[in-house]
Amino acid sequence: MEYIENKEVEEKEVKGIFTDMLKYAPSKLCGMFGNMITVPIYTGLFSQEQYGLYTISIAMLSFLCIIFSDWVGLSGLRFFRHHQLTDDLPKYVTTLVTILTINMLLMFGLGLLFKDSLYSFFHVPFKYFLAVLFLIIPVAIRALLSQILRAQLKSISYTITTILNQFATILLAVYLAKYMHLGAFSILLSMGISITAIDILLLYQSEILKVFKLQKIEWTFIFPIMKYGIPIAAASLSAWIITQSNKFIMNSISGFSKAALVGAGYGLTMSILMTLFAMITVAAIPRIINMYEAKVDVRPIISRFLGYYLLVSLPIISAISLYNVDYTHLFISNPKMYEASVLVPYFSFGVFFIALADYTTLQYHLANKTYIGFIIKLVSGIAGVALNIILIKQLGLIGVGIATLLTNFLYWLLSAVIVVKGLNIRLPKRMILRLIVTFIPVAILTWAMKSFAVIIPGIAQMAIILAIFYTIYYFGARKLINFPE
Repeated sequence: MEYIENKEVEEKEVKGIFTDMLKYAPSKLCGMFGNMITVPIYTGLFSQEQYGLYTISIAMLSFLCIIFSDWVGLSGLRFFRHHQLTDDLPKYVTTLVTILTINMLLMFGLGLLFKDSLYSFFHVPFKYFLAVLFLIIPVAIRALLSQILRAQLKSISYTITTILNQFATILLAVYLAKYMHLGAFSILLSMGISITAIDILLLYQSEILKVFKLQKIEWTFIFPIMKYGIPIAAASLSAWIITQSNKFIMNSISGFSKAALVGAGYGLTMSILMTLFAMITVAAIPRIINMYEAKVDVRPIISRFLGYYLLVSLPIISAISLYNVDYTHLFISNPKMYEASVLVPYFSFGVFFIALADYTTLQYHLANKTYIGFIIKLVSGIAGVALNIILIKQLGLIGVGIATLLTNFLYWLLSAVIVVKGLNIRLPKRMILRLIVTFIPVAILTWAMKSFAVIIPGIAQMAIILAIFYTIYYFGARKLINFPE
């Protein structure tokens, strides 16, 4: 199938993406702020062992959601527009709800049947295991309805529910921990209460009840959903192995205390940075899918937003990595967990590569070849497990950081090399050259500040350097380097 460039549509959609980014920005910025405050709140509220238990429980939750629920929501996003155009949304939504319901029943059946093996494998008490199983129900409903909101381009509604959900969870968790003395279990309970309330709000915002009808499911819809969604689930499971398995490996080798340091490292990097960087993709991907369905060449837009991502991410990640100790002390309340600072540079650049892969793997979603994404994630995940086992035993906590960075780099590299015909990514050469030109004087300035400006706190130095970087870029490199792509 041939896809042609359409500058008029491209510019219209670019403006639409920026508009959507402004609408999504409050949810992402509040989400980032929420993630920033949860690290000092939770590390100050719980002991290191309890924080480690919370970390492992959440990782287990994400593991089960990947298998049984997340891919259904992503399928809802991918094919919603297609079925909207063909005027058969009621049958499509009925099919999605049916698949999700069957998955939940299957999850509980398998979970209770193999409960001893599972909660022994995850190294969590049975109470936490059972709580996670029940928590998946509202989480799965939220995942499906949130993706439908994105497909409907209801970015403001998405923003409101995201903000409410996060801060309701934090407030409830603090209350239950301080006054009910439930420990790490208070976070799981607060998530269950707040997400259930949000699900009710999402039903109203998405107006899904106006579309959903109890009717015979359309079996012809199931195969495309499964063909698209199951490879996504497998790929997400492989991604989980890349990003989460190190917590379990560390826990099995050194216990909850060391797993807590890995969780804190992720709290300082992935949960904050991915929320910020997702501001671009959460707005861009639905419109890129719509353009692709309209047979418009989407490569120029992907290239443009890839450049924007590099501009936002590289300076921030570099600054955080250079001032990792000051950055860690700013957020972590428990001095016993300051050691997590050694992970910040490795995890930060690991986040950079895994977020960069969102742009290089988008081709597989557009071409409905998600099995390719699964294969490269699986290869990377297997390599990651091997690296973690070897390096943790040899280097301890530093080994986790090195293994994570190498694994995420491998994942991005494979996605950049394995290209679907007609969807090759065009490098934003102009943006890359501008960044290089800007980094040179800023690197010299950073060395001077770290060497001689000892009276200026590290966090203040980091803020100054970022301000100078974007000033030089905007007033210097942007105007100096202005050749067409």
